[in-house]
Amino acid sequence: MSVTLQTQKTLRFYQAIIPIIISVFGVYLTIGIAFGVLPSFVQNNLGYGSLIVGLAIGLQSLSTLLTRAYSGKITDTKGAKKSNLIGVILAIIAGFAYMLAFLFQENTGLSLGVLLFARLIHGVGESFLVTGALTWGIGLVGNKNSGKVMTWNGIAMYAGIAIGAPLSIGLSSNFGVFPAFVLIILMPFISWIATAKLPSLAIDKDHIRTPFYKVIGAISGQGFSLAFSSLAFGCIASFIALFFTERNWGDASLAFMVFGVCYVVTRVFFASFPDKYGGYKIALISLLIEIAGQLLIWSSTSKTMAILGCGLTGIGFSLVFPALGVLAIKKVKPQMRGTALGAYVAFVDLSLAIAGPLAGVIAAWFTYQSVYLFGSISCMLAILILMFNNKK
Repeated sequence: MSVTLQTQKTLRFYQAIIPIIISVFGVYLTIGIAFGVLPSFVQNNLGYGSLIVGLAIGLQSLSTLLTRAYSGKITDTKGAKKSNLIGVILAIIAGFAYMLAFLFQENTGLSLGVLLFARLIHGVGESFLVTGALTWGIGLVGNKNSGKVMTWNGIAMYAGIAIGAPLSIGLSSNFGVFPAFVLIILMPFISWIATAKLPSLAIDKDHIRTPFYKVIGAISGQGFSLAFSSLAFGCIASFIALFFTERNWGDASLAFMVFGVCYVVTRVFFASFPDKYGGYKIALISLLIEIAGQLLIWSSTSKTMAILGCGLTGIGFSLVFPALGVLAIKKVKPQMRGTALGAYVAFVDLSLAIAGPLAGVIAAWFTYQSVYLFGSISCMLAILILMFNNKK
């Protein structure tokens, strides 16, 4: 009887969460496509250097960061379903802006301006989508499953990036960047359809909202640890393709793929670990593995070593978000879950917003390989912050 009951609970969990996972995957596939195609487009088609590449990549995360408070407010006051839908629509608009940047590429200044606008819109869309999706999922399946919801949303996010990046690299290598930008326009429609029939959450309109700055203060320890750990991922997303090109190792499709596969497989098999064993222990182990991965890329003398480093980084980074998130979500009331999740994820945005430009400066002053020493040091800082907050 207990086995049957557990099976029913599991089925209800996945019936609620799968549409949201598909929705997140569809939009993050567009983000992965952009990661794969934009560095070469900015450098080769428009003729700009590594600093502008980093700016173009990081700008999306900056706009996501700056709109987290507003997306959290809309999610708590207007509903997670509405927030999710706004994110999907903005992703479609961003796709059309990317297409305009392609059409205007003969005028490099205008094209870059339109491209940066697309990155801003894409980032705002990401802000609404993720805040809505996480709040929606936890609201549907309960706070006790918050770690699993974050884990599966993370699978959708980074699977989208891991598939989208090599897909766009392959498309642009064989057919140019046009098909990649077409996919960015089309994929959010799948996200839209997936969640159309999913029920909305009840909204507590009488709840007195805690100011956003107080919510950030409550979860800042976990947030800063997450931010420093995310810099390593930002280093891979921004410059692994150019690092491979510099070393004449061919395109970096396999590196993106290995990172994504390792990330997703770790989450699939260990999704329950943060809820089961505690966020602190899982975060600490994950960060140590992430450091090993970054150091392996930094010291790599072959393509194989670099790809293995990407794989280790994926394994390590995989459970950092849900592990720290389990710790963070306990610090707020359920009525403020959207705002808290928006604040928590904002630390990832902060990290990725500065990762591109910082890595660009390091690459310009030193080498692309030195970027990954920077990534390993940032993960070490994440461990120190985690330990400091655990003692409080």
